[in-house]
Amino acid sequence: MASTDRQLDEHSFDSLVIGSGSAGLMYALKVAEHGTVAVLTKRGKVESNTRWAQGGIAAVMGAHDSFESHIADTIKAGDVLNNPEVVRVCVEEGPDRLAELLSLGVSFTYREQEGQLDLTREGGHSERRIVHAKDMTGLAVMESLIQAVDEHPNIAVFEDHHAVDLITRLRLGLPGPDRCLGAYVLNRKLRRIETFVGKVVLLATGGAGKVYRYTSNPDIATGDGIAMGWRAGADIANMEFFQFHPTCLYHPGAKNFLITEACRGEGGILRTLDGEAFMARYHPQKDLAPRDVVARAIDAELKRLGDPHVNLDMTHLEPDELVDRFPGVHGKLMSLGIDMRRQPIPVVPAAHYCCGGVCTDDFGRTSVPGLLAAGETAHTGLHGANRLASNSILESLVFAHRAASIT
Repeated sequence: MASTDRQLDEHSFDSLVIGSGSAGLMYALKVAEHGTVAVLTKRGKVESNTRWAQGGIAAVMGAHDSFESHIADTIKAGDVLNNPEVVRVCVEEGPDRLAELLSLGVSFTYREQEGQLDLTREGGHSERRIVHAKDMTGLAVMESLIQAVDEHPNIAVFEDHHAVDLITRLRLGLPGPDRCLGAYVLNRKLRRIETFVGKVVLLATGGAGKVYRYTSNPDIATGDGIAMGWRAGADIANMEFFQFHPTCLYHPGAKNFLITEACRGEGGILRTLDGEAFMARYHPQKDLAPRDVVARAIDAELKRLGDPHVNLDMTHLEPDELVDRFPGVHGKLMSLGIDMRRQPIPVVPAAHYCCGGVCTDDFGRTSVPGLLAAGETAHTGLHGANRLASNSILESLVFAHRAASIT
């Protein structure tokens, strides 16, 4: 490699965002109102865990729902290891953040006759409170956020830029209190390391699902932000709490394809290969028990019977409504020769969501001055030992907003 290729090219911005999921983009949009912003993403800007979120966003929107109910469901699902103050903040601010997405034009699904948001139910929830865009909610959110980011003159997006390590005063040997100053970044196209400097740095790189062989996560979910935070001296917590999603497609032609929990929310039934609906033996909520309960139940049945998978049965539901409600799942399954209107779907549990991460307060501040974290990279205390379904994008939006409010 020539000596010119080894030089460090410096880019300076007011705010540096590492990651292009819902947390990173929402934060970027907000802080761009009073400064320049660089968004780094190691592949294309649409490639994030958010993009693959099928189910939706949990928020108290129904007339019969309440903040207290959503809070109680979140804490119960987290095995009472949640931070209750953080849970309350997230739940109570959720509807305002959802309103922001609506103002950005996210194409959520509405009930045609009532003209109101279609609210569905997922495991662990006591009410129908999941706002969704069919079964492609994450993609709908990303499309609107990316459009807004692309149109903002103060935001520069650097695709194919892989953050390698954080730059701090201590690591540079500079005098005075430690502070995060930026990041060393691999420009994948030019194959050289560049320096990005920011007055504030936000880690929003998502989770670490790819440390597992079987995961619902895309290939980018390698825990980069958590590792960089740890190396820079940030506190890390709860990495042992990794959520397994109960229903990932079991098929040799499908890599980490998730079957959304909303399928069970709309009446899908888990059955053993001989047809037994087994969840009643494990939990009063049956197929809508919290994810950790359902995943362990499936695992127990597979070990008991020696079967390779269980089945998610949707064949008793109205066929046309299934296709309309789950076009993404239906299309993928049909491409693999599975018609969920007439055949059960083979499913197994797989690693899904990292409940731990870089410790933050309720404004996204880490233990390293100048370094913030939001989304799956962060450990806010919201999830406890197990995340409640569809609280992930909710958390990203709420804490991206709060982090931006102090930047």
